[in-house]
Order: sequence, then C-alpha cells, then structure tokens
Amino acid sequence: MALSDADVQKQIKHMMAFIEQEANEKAEEIDAKAEEEFNIEKGRLVQTQRLKIMEYYEKKEKQIEQQKKIQMSNLMNQARLKVLKARDDLIAGFYQLLEARLIVRCRKQDLPMVKAAVQKSIPIYKNAIKRDAEVHIDQDNFLPEDIAGGVEIYNSDGKIKVSNTLESRLDLVAQQMMPEIRVALFGANANRKFLD
Repeated sequence: MALSDADVQKQIKHMMAFIEQEANEKAEEIDAKAEEEFNIEKGRLVQTQRLKIMEYYEKKEKQIEQQKKIQMSNLMNQARLKVLKARDDLIAGFYQLLEARLIVRCRKQDLPMVKAAVQKSIPIYKNAIKRDAEVHIDQDNFLPEDIAGGVEIYNSDGKIKVSNTLESRLDLVAQQMMPEIRVALFGANANRKFLD
C-alpha cells in the first residue's frame, strides 16, 4: 500500500519533532552541565580568594599587634625614664635642703608621676641623711600648668625654696652665660675688669 503525500509529510513532521526534542534535551543537558561546572569553578575561585583575603588580613592584624606591642613597650620605657628623671630631680632638690620635712609642689597633671617618684626617693634620701624624713606633696597649691614641668621643693616653714623646673634651669643658664651674650652682642668692653 503506497503512502500518500499527506502521510509522508506527517511522518517527516513526526521525525523532525522527535529530532528537535532530542536536540532540546541535549542542549538543556549541556547547559545544566556547563552551569554546574561554572558554579564549581566559581566556588573554588571564591574560596581561594577568600582564603587569600583572610591570610592578608591575618598578616595585617599580626603586624598591627606587633606595632602595638612595640609602641606600648616604648611608652612604658618613656614613662619609666620620666619617673626616674623626676626621682633624680627630687633627690637633687632634697639634698640641697637636707631637711627632715620637705614640701613638694608640681603641676597638677604631673601629680601621679611625682607621687611615684617621691615614693621611690624617700628611702634613698633617708639613707643618705641617716635620719627619718617626711615628704609632703602640696595638693592645694600647684605650679602653673603652662610651664614645661619639674618641681619646687620647700623646707617645712616654706622659707627656703629649691626650684627645679625647666624655666628656673634656663634662667640659671642665662645668668651664667650673660657675660658671653654681652660680648657676642656688644663686643668686649676695654674698661671692664670683671666678666660676671
């Protein structure tokens, strides 16, 4: 029995639909596989970059921590040196008075440092003068806050003062250098017998 043209056309359409369906399924399969591979690769790259970023920030954090430790150590050393310097200044002031009872004045902002220095200075001073000594820090009358620092030490009745501030030291140096400054400014005076 011969097929009519209509039957042939129908079979061809059926075969074309089948081929097209297979092609679509294959294309979807390829797309799905490509998507899966893309996601796997993307995940791998993201994870690699995440690890790199984490490593970078961990390294930075360690560097910052190290810098912080160094800065803290430097600050501690500076504070120690300041206390030692304050203690040495106090002892030098104490020795100039050689009194059993002393009054210390300082700037308000230096009070903690001066307290620490006084605590360390008293035993050394007692040992040097071979008798008991009392050091009182005046917390009613502070030195001006705009000076560079240092202390003033008084005897018990406040009549004798030893000034150990930067300003007083500069004044002393200026007085000592006055003859040299005078010569530098005005030249040597032929009539002057003494240079003080």
